[in-house]
Amino acid sequence: MAQEYKLKSLSSLDLKDGEKREVEVDGVENGKVLLLKQGGKTHAMSSNCTHYGAPLKLGVLTPDGRLTCAWHGACFNVATGDVEDAPALDPLAKFEIVEKNGAVYIKGEESTIKSSRRSPNHKCSAQGQDKVVIVGGGSGTVGALQALREQGFKGAITVISREPNRPLDRTKLSKALMVDASKLELRPQDWYDEASIEMVSDEVSGVDFGSKKISTASGKDYTYTKLILAMGGTPKSLPLPGFKELHNVFLLRIITDAQAIVSAVGEQKDKKIVVIGSSFIGMEVANCLSQMGNTVTVVGMEKAPMERVMGAEVGAIFQKLLEKNGVKFRMEAGVDKATPSHSKSSNVGAVHLKDGTTLEADLVVLGVGVTPATGFLKGKIDLLDDGSLRTDESFEVSGLKDVYAIGDIATYPYHGPGGNGSPTRIEHWNVAQNAGRSAAYCIAHPGSKPKAFIPVFWSALGSQLRYCGNTPNGWDDLIIKGNKDEAKFAAYYTKGETVVAVASMQMDPVMTKSAELMRRGKMPSKSELKNGVDVLEVGLPSEVKM
Repeated sequence: MAQEYKLKSLSSLDLKDGEKREVEVDGVENGKVLLLKQGGKTHAMSSNCTHYGAPLKLGVLTPDGRLTCAWHGACFNVATGDVEDAPALDPLAKFEIVEKNGAVYIKGEESTIKSSRRSPNHKCSAQGQDKVVIVGGGSGTVGALQALREQGFKGAITVISREPNRPLDRTKLSKALMVDASKLELRPQDWYDEASIEMVSDEVSGVDFGSKKISTASGKDYTYTKLILAMGGTPKSLPLPGFKELHNVFLLRIITDAQAIVSAVGEQKDKKIVVIGSSFIGMEVANCLSQMGNTVTVVGMEKAPMERVMGAEVGAIFQKLLEKNGVKFRMEAGVDKATPSHSKSSNVGAVHLKDGTTLEADLVVLGVGVTPATGFLKGKIDLLDDGSLRTDESFEVSGLKDVYAIGDIATYPYHGPGGNGSPTRIEHWNVAQNAGRSAAYCIAHPGSKPKAFIPVFWSALGSQLRYCGNTPNGWDDLIIKGNKDEAKFAAYYTKGETVVAVASMQMDPVMTKSAELMRRGKMPSKSELKNGVDVLEVGLPSEVKM
């Protein structure tokens, strides 16, 4: 039951407009709330982001009432506490403020104050003829499910996924090699039951867009009024001798992949591991495996890790961070083949490079990219050259009615800085979830336009990397501010005078502030940054121009 709680060390509401202040709650162990003043009104709300618990006092408050987390870009509506952008799932709790007797109080329940969140409005008893079928069980699916119920969609919802679990936090597979599904699943079964969401474990084998029917490998059919395709990506293997034939060569996409890797490493660790691929998945899993006590070597074709996206100068920072954690690198290297172990001929024993180098390997992890998992759509619709589906800004598939595509399989018009509507496919957790929210919004509110969002991603590379924006048309210059040797920097990627992307480490909330400036068309130019302009000092206008 709600009751009044006094806020410590506060005699009156003296916040300035735009100010945020975290305060302790008297009588609640470790209880805190965030006070903020926006548009002349003071609000009291949960103090921590509902994603990974970041202090929201470090976030960015906008004039139009958005509070964005400094860590991973989760965004909340100040007036309601509702989620506006991924990756948060739960909204923030709001508390009534009472001033009396020279003190300030909030009204709320102790459990809500402690949890720093409230449950979303998901409970529903499905009714009517409308039925949404979602194919896939990843981030995009979760975003769509939440938004459909939050936005008042009352029809039936069915999720068909071939994964061996309910939707989980896939980011922790590569970053931490977590293998307990119960600790990774984003929602328990009760949540889906309360929301009248049918969860089906099966593989889709075909679709008839004319009759609006999905067929599965088990022989069942599912009809729909709206279809959301969210199959994600299929990790690539290497078409080279040994990599498909030998055991202990692993891909990493779903939890059973992570379980297989951890099982092969064993309890004693100290394995010789070769990771092929120096992009995000390869780097994250290499860092994790090295910290577990193994000897890890990363093999990459680029001059520096993640050079294609981040550039060689920034990639070299990541390489040094992982080298401090014991990871070895063989860059600008081509792979020739894998050969068997001398002790067990069915297992891999070595990776051979094209320059003649032989790397001993008890196991190999491949992180060489993914392809859109759209195989069952071949012959049913024209796929783009990379196997993805072209969509509009609402993520509705071009040439089809009532069909949406989100996540790794979607190529959509990108209107962020430097995008100019260029068809873009982005393989990021946040993008998939925000796309799911966008598609759901358009289904729940026919004829409406979804809210624009700036792509955000993060990575664990010995330090936490934050990144916003995208470079569909490339970048031609790089401005780095900070200390590269200490991996404390902000990197601004520019195309002409336009900043198209920002990466940072240990510089919060530079990334979040940059993302909000990008949404508003107010990101400083290349020349302004070179002349000393600090993005944290640039004011945010209310108008969004994406």
